This record gives sequence, C-alpha cells and structure tokens, in this order.
Amino acid sequence: MNNLMLGTAAGTAAGIIGTGLGGTFVFLLNRPGKRLLSTLLSMSAGLMLAVVCFDLLPRSFELGGVKTGLLGTATGVFVIAVLQEILLRKQGRKQDLKSGSSKQYLHTGILIGIGIALHNFPEGLAIGVGFTSFQNFGLGLSLVIALHDIPEGIVMATPMRLGGIHPIKIVLAALLAGIPTGIGALIGYLLGEISTVFISLCLGFAAGAMLYITCSELIPESRDLHRGRISGAGLIAGVLLGIVITKFI
Repeated sequence: MNNLMLGTAAGTAAGIIGTGLGGTFVFLLNRPGKRLLSTLLSMSAGLMLAVVCFDLLPRSFELGGVKTGLLGTATGVFVIAVLQEILLRKQGRKQDLKSGSSKQYLHTGILIGIGIALHNFPEGLAIGVGFTSFQNFGLGLSLVIALHDIPEGIVMATPMRLGGIHPIKIVLAALLAGIPTGIGALIGYLLGEISTVFISLCLGFAAGAMLYITCSELIPESRDLHRGRISGAGLIAGVLLGIVITKFI
C-alpha cells in the first residue's frame, strides 16, 4: 500500500473511529435526570471551549498569524449562525423551539455535527501532509487525532440523544462526521506542501463554528435544565479535561 492510500485510510479511520467511539456514549444514557443532563451538556461545552482555545486557535495563529486565524474564526461564526437560522426556519418558528424541548436538542446536535465535520477536515489535511514527510509521523498523528475526536463524538451525541434520536442513528451520524478527516488526508497528501495560510483559515473556521455553538447553544441549555452550581462545575471540569486531552495525549 503506497503512502497516498495509507494516508487516506489512516485519516478516514482516525475520524470515523474517534467520533464513532464518542458516539457510542449514548448507550449509557438511559432516562437521565435533568441534573445529570445539565452536567453532561456543560461538560461538553467545557470540552469544546478547551479544544478551541488551547488547540485550534493556537495552531491557526502559529500557521497563518493572528489576523488570518481571526478571519477564519469570524467566518466560521457567521456561517454557523446562518445555518442555525436556516435550521430554525425549516423546523418551525423560533417560538416552537422551547428550551428543553426535544426539537431544541435535536437542532443543537445537528449544529454540533456540522461543526465537528468542519473541524475534522483540517485535521485530515494535517495527517495527509504528515504522510508526505514520514510514514511513522503520519500514523502517530492519526492516533492522536483519533483520541482527540472521542470527546467530540460525546459532545455531538448527548444533545441528539436528548432530542429523541435512536442510539444507532446517533452512532451512524458520528461516524459520518468523521469522514471529512479522510477527505482532508487525501487532499493534504496530493497537495503536499499545502499553503499554511489555507490550513490556518480552516482551523480558524472550525474554531469559530464550535465557539458559536458552545456559547449560543450548549451553555444556555445547560443552565436552563438545572440552575444549581453543578452546571458551572461541569463546565469547569470539561475545560480541565479538554486541556488534558489537547496537551498531554
């Protein structure tokens, strides 16, 4: 198997296995109470904030500079905001999406899935470029990214389960969200020394998308489910766990 095929396969496997394993978390959610749901959502929000602030944005700034990274971030926020508006109109009036309703959770899960898919593409680019250098480096990078994608699968799965989606369908959706990693790996290998500015824009875009989802969906929904301190504690725990994952795995 040549490096092109191996790189594409490794990228695809990293994305699919990582998010897929995270998606299987839904099988543990069997009629959880509001307190537990609030904690899970706030922890998911903390994980995403950590990934954005300690992984995506620093890498984006390093590759293309602060201006390029912020441009990608602003674009990501704008695009996800537009997609959110489109989803709201398709699912009915905004008033129909009451806080805590199954529709609201489903809407959030879809947005998160889109954000994760966008995030996985530049990760795939990195894997593809890695295989153009040394095979071992590309394989190692694939393993790291697969581990990083597990909590993202959990973040995606939790609100979809609350929205009433069957666990099997949620796992399939998580698997599909990992496919852009393989596409990115193929493109990254074919382009070889791909423009670092382009990768920086992609990473910034993914960061903006995930930041918007976290601040406009996950955190408010967590607070609406349970007003106690556990929501804030879950958010802090998620951030700390995210730091550990992004820095030490």
